[in-house]
Amino acid sequence: MSDRLPGAPGAPGAPGAPDQPWRDKYLVFGAPTLGAAERAEVMACIDSGWLGAGPRVALFERRLAAYLEAPAVVAVNSCTAALHLALRVLDLPPGSEVITTAMTFCATANAIVHAGHEPVFADCDRTTLNIDVEDVRRKITPRTRAIVPVHFAGRPCDIAPLLQLAAAHGLAVVEDAAHALEATVGGRHCGTFGDFGCFSFYVTKSLTTVEGGMVAPRDPGAAARLKSLALHGMSADAWQRYSDEGFVHYEVVEPGFKYNLTDLAASIGLHQLTGLEERWHRRQEIWRFYEEELAGLPLHLPAPPAPDTRHALHLFTCLVDDARTAVTRDQVLARLHALRIGAGVHYRPVHLHPWYQRNYGARTGALPHAEWIGARTFSLPLSAGMTNQDAADVVRALRHIFA
Repeated sequence: MSDRLPGAPGAPGAPGAPDQPWRDKYLVFGAPTLGAAERAEVMACIDSGWLGAGPRVALFERRLAAYLEAPAVVAVNSCTAALHLALRVLDLPPGSEVITTAMTFCATANAIVHAGHEPVFADCDRTTLNIDVEDVRRKITPRTRAIVPVHFAGRPCDIAPLLQLAAAHGLAVVEDAAHALEATVGGRHCGTFGDFGCFSFYVTKSLTTVEGGMVAPRDPGAAARLKSLALHGMSADAWQRYSDEGFVHYEVVEPGFKYNLTDLAASIGLHQLTGLEERWHRRQEIWRFYEEELAGLPLHLPAPPAPDTRHALHLFTCLVDDARTAVTRDQVLARLHALRIGAGVHYRPVHLHPWYQRNYGARTGALPHAEWIGARTFSLPLSAGMTNQDAADVVRALRHIFA
């Protein structure tokens, strides 16, 4: 990026003075990048009269499977649904222990609970923020039946030793790849290593259908059951029942859910997929700009990707270095907001949320690395739709905050 920080005119006040924003427009965290192709496809879908699950979903699934080089994928209405379905299709004994990281969005753990199992939280690595394989090993008990690793922020987790550990103990692996659509290890996409890979197409993701997700089973034979469970457990979906070939009766083969994606949502996703790599390269430009321009601030910046891996660059997550500043993370968030710049927190460790503390006996101090990160972490705007000036404004704001 060639732009550098703006000049003095319109700059925030001196340290200690109230922050005066110089931006006219609020920089929304995680704003999607949508263009004319998405708009045209949405209108074509509306004009077709077929808005529910139908031909566009089927086409979207085929193209997603080709992108991932996966044997099959099933599009659903969220990554939460994908996780829940994957855990249900595993048919684990009720009340099984499922190990996951505490440094994740609550949906990862919630899906385990909704599937009728008990989440067991492992700590994470302070450098990568990904699940600590050795702590997973320590948490395995005779009741453990599965591991749900998360590719945090788009950085591939240490998948090879996790798979070895799972194989040694007869455990299933469900990859939470909500952040990691473009991420690879050895050229192979994250989400295709375990028994299932689960992805998110939420509005802040690199590919959005506004709300949506996908589950990629390693066994293509599982796709039929996933599709059935995603639509009430019926034997034939609506597109099949009301197609030009005539009405087809359905049967409920098991109680299912209402998790299907719609054609209206898929119409956005089809063209989002076309521009996926271009947007990844744009985020890479902004990422490198942040690395260069924020290097001197009291922050721990993201570690470089491991060799032979590709980072999806979903979140640029910083940690306040409280050994070098008295400014707290929450002060950073408040002052960025005052300067009309959005930011996020990824995440407050799940085991510290009240419901999980009450129901699973989690306690402060149980997972020291996750708790250390959770008290200091914040994520900067990182979107392909950002301009060079937007990125420069983020840097300028942080330099002011830590002045």
